[in-house]
Amino acid sequence: MAKTGTQSWTFTSPVYLQSTGTAVGPMEGEGPLKDTYDIIHEELHCGESNWELAERKLMTDAVRVCLQKAGMDQSNIDLFLAGDLLNQNVTGNYVARQLGIPVLGMFGACSTSMETLATGAALVEAGYAKQALVAVSSHNCTAERQFRYPTEYGGQKPNTATFTVTGSGAAILSKNPSPIQVEAATIGKVMDYSIKDPFDMGSAMAPAAWDTIKTHLEDMGRVPGDYDVIATGDLSAVGTPILKDMMKQDGYDIGDVHRDCGLLVYHSDQPVFAGGSGCACSAVVTYGKIVQDLISGKYKRVLIVATGALMSPMMLQQKESIPGIAHAVVLTRGEGES
Repeated sequence: MAKTGTQSWTFTSPVYLQSTGTAVGPMEGEGPLKDTYDIIHEELHCGESNWELAERKLMTDAVRVCLQKAGMDQSNIDLFLAGDLLNQNVTGNYVARQLGIPVLGMFGACSTSMETLATGAALVEAGYAKQALVAVSSHNCTAERQFRYPTEYGGQKPNTATFTVTGSGAAILSKNPSPIQVEAATIGKVMDYSIKDPFDMGSAMAPAAWDTIKTHLEDMGRVPGDYDVIATGDLSAVGTPILKDMMKQDGYDIGDVHRDCGLLVYHSDQPVFAGGSGCACSAVVTYGKIVQDLISGKYKRVLIVATGALMSPMMLQQKESIPGIAHAVVLTRGEGES
């Protein structure tokens, strides 16, 4: 691995995605990407007795499918990198308890999908793991209960609010050639533009996406047109135009290639306010639709920029602003085995 520019890594020894797995809830299963998910649960409890167990079921499902696709079981995995939105990463830690694999719990809020992927690729390339499993999850009801109000409360929300995606995405990384290569990553900086409204995550995270994308392009000596898609995590209908305007001010027009996972995961007429968010938002879109389009050859190179709002209920009660962060990973259509 080589440090490139100020914040980017280039994986000089190829690292590949061996397989991916996705599991989602009923709202996501009714969305436009329904045919790209591996497992769709018909109700939010996912057959469990509470929301937290349901989220654990989602990650367990995504990991199980991912292992099955790769023809592996947990004994083949050297390291598990997992993250979620719940206090103390309880979803990832309890799934790790079942798997019995050495685990690194990771948290970057909704940016955790690319944080785990970038870190896992770095550890594989460096030889610290032959096979690394990465996974993230979120659940609409667990996130609402922790960060806002109990779902039973039924509080009204403004149109700027985002809707936490119920789902999980997992991937296996190794040096064994496959159709998808992890080419590079850019590690983001914490950005804070003094947004204090927990119902406006798009505005809070857009500056972080802008900084990471701009830095990535400068570090790599590239322009937006070098990518088939630049996909942000969950800026929604509010943060997306802010990002585009900020990029234009720096001389980068990303309008032709930019997509936001929070706007892709649901139909426009679904009751999701400004769009999707959550750890699973970028994960299920990337490990489902985008990976499929890379394998088919529709895309040759994509930049996934997962965005996260680094808030906690306590900080909001203390009138703190909401810092944002974005981590980016470049996936390319490789020449490996199909």
